[in-house]
Amino acid sequence: MYGTQRGTGYGYSLYEFQVYGTSSVTPPPTDGPGYVYANPPVTGVVPSTAVPPAQNPPVTHREFQANCSVSRTNLNDDPIVFPGLPGASHSHTFMGNRTTNANTTLASLQAGTTSCITPGDRTGYWMPTLLNGDTPVQPDGPQVIYYKSGVIDYTSVRPFPPGLRYVVGSPSATIDEFRNNPGAVEGFECGDLTRNWDIPATCVAGSQLNVRLQAPSCWDGIHLDTPDHKSHMAYPIVGVCPASHPVAVPMIEFKMAWPVSGNMSNVHFASGRGYSFHYDVYNAWDPAVLAALTTHCINGGLQCNPRGFDQYKPDRGAALNENYELP
Repeated sequence: MYGTQRGTGYGYSLYEFQVYGTSSVTPPPTDGPGYVYANPPVTGVVPSTAVPPAQNPPVTHREFQANCSVSRTNLNDDPIVFPGLPGASHSHTFMGNRTTNANTTLASLQAGTTSCITPGDRTGYWMPTLLNGDTPVQPDGPQVIYYKSGVIDYTSVRPFPPGLRYVVGSPSATIDEFRNNPGAVEGFECGDLTRNWDIPATCVAGSQLNVRLQAPSCWDGIHLDTPDHKSHMAYPIVGVCPASHPVAVPMIEFKMAWPVSGNMSNVHFASGRGYSFHYDVYNAWDPAVLAALTTHCINGGLQCNPRGFDQYKPDRGAALNENYELP
């Protein structure tokens, strides 16, 4: 969740406005090696500056959850950054699609199975493996991956196109770059400790290490990938997509939790210090399922669980049935 919603009058927190007001955008090139093109592209979109009308009860969330467990561990592959090069990456922990490896393609993901509670979410999600000394520490149980609106006009958000892929954060980030990333949300947490931009030296025994990092949610409408795996995506600026990236898509927020506490001096990621945390997304949702959840929950201004059900507004129903499938 976003935490305390401080009034802007639009169901959009002041914190969110501050976060998304810091982004600068350079339009991506349109041709050359390393570019993967959407077919068809999305053109003719003008970023929405509309403010949805007030509702009663007010709209305070525009989101649904994907709950996904670890599917593959300690694999030194990254099919976005090092496609076709097994072993070329630092160790990653994978969630979602159970087939993800260096040779992953959209077709292989669509043919794979998933560790997500929603069968239609065959997306590959991965992040650097957390280590305590030399011992891998894996997230325990299903992890929460939020799909939210990153823009004020939540009714303008469209589903991801199949095959969209990108990297959030950077393994080479400095602590200041991590802290100032427009998608950074309170840094690392454990026990009563919050807003740490590196892994705390000590966490109270029995607590867990948490981190949240939000992805850019404005797409250029043309590229499914670019050579730096980032330029086709951008963060909103004061809640509005920039003209160079006019297509509002769901804003993913990783909310990860690792069962590690006590002395944390030897706890680090395979990519380095805490501020090297990053993650990759390779979209392979069933298009109809993603569209149903996006329309019902994000466009509908609801706070949905993985079924697309808002317990605070039960009269609105659910997008999926009890098996997390389209009715």
